[in-house]
Amino acid sequence: MVKEFSDYWALILGGSTGLGLAAAHKLAAHGMNICIVHRNTRVEWPGIEQSFAAIQATGVQLLHFNADVLNPEKRNDILLQLQAAMGAKGRVRCLLHSIARGNIKAMPALSGDDFQLTVAHMATSLYEWTAAILQHLLFAPDARVLSFTSDGSYKAIPHYAAVSAAKAALEAITRSIALEFAPQGVRANCIRAGVTDTASLQRIPGGSELLQHSKARNPFQRVTTPEDVANVVYLLCKDEAAWINGAIIPVDGGTHIH
Repeated sequence: MVKEFSDYWALILGGSTGLGLAAAHKLAAHGMNICIVHRNTRVEWPGIEQSFAAIQATGVQLLHFNADVLNPEKRNDILLQLQAAMGAKGRVRCLLHSIARGNIKAMPALSGDDFQLTVAHMATSLYEWTAAILQHLLFAPDARVLSFTSDGSYKAIPHYAAVSAAKAALEAITRSIALEFAPQGVRANCIRAGVTDTASLQRIPGGSELLQHSKARNPFQRVTTPEDVANVVYLLCKDEAAWINGAIIPVDGGTHIH
């Protein structure tokens, strides 16, 4: 396989499982070095360690940090370590936001704090990391800021109110990054993935029913896989995708059309 991204890095927020991890594997297979910021317990670590070893086996560099993405001191420390690992030639081609830490209480049990915590993790953290990477001068001249949204950004789903608010905010922030960071060479887009069987979906009440409903509506009669989404992350990182900016891109095999 052609190693087309050899001097580039992907910084993935929430890359130890699900869509973020699938994207890490895909980008690493094409030669992109990987830095993953994740939040996991010791119990989860053996499986994560195995996944990280598979990324390293592709021959790329891998950094990983088990840290709170909202902590500004941790963020600064991670970026300094990333800068040292990249050396003079390395640059961040892709910032991928794949954080799925949100509250899935039903209304009216949701509190204002539940909303704030969810929006902070799943939306405004995208801006904070984008701005910090820019301030550290780590972005490539043609950088890509990507994030994962969902149908909840425009549709009411039971138990999903806080996440819906975060996804709507994430899309709005992405459009503003696409506009205001363009002079620095940054392109920003959201991937609206179809219903995917991930750990995050399994935590949502009625998640299995969502999977079956999505499969029935899909023209190909199957649900979206993490690999489907990772393929689009890869495509958006290519030189040829430089003119895609400020878009919300459905990656669901056509489920959204009926």
